Amino acid sequence: MKELVERYRRELEWARELRRKEADWSYIESRPEPLKTALKLLVETGDLWYAAALTGVDLEELNEERIKAKIPIVVV
Repeated sequence: MKELVERYRRELEWARELRRKEADWSYIESRPEPLKTALKLLVETGDLWYAAALTGVDLEELNEERIKAKIPIVVV
């Protein structure tokens, strides 16, 4: 069980690093609040619904902005 948890943790970290690397940070920084915060939260967590709910940004709008910011959806 411990090995499985460690493997999952490594995969989550790999996904986070991939999102960080692929994201267009210039675009993200140019967005107004709370959209900028939502995009940064999305990069860190990978959870579109969570980032939208926590920041009050519309889910569809955040997904459209995710595409423009080049933040990939990574499934682990």
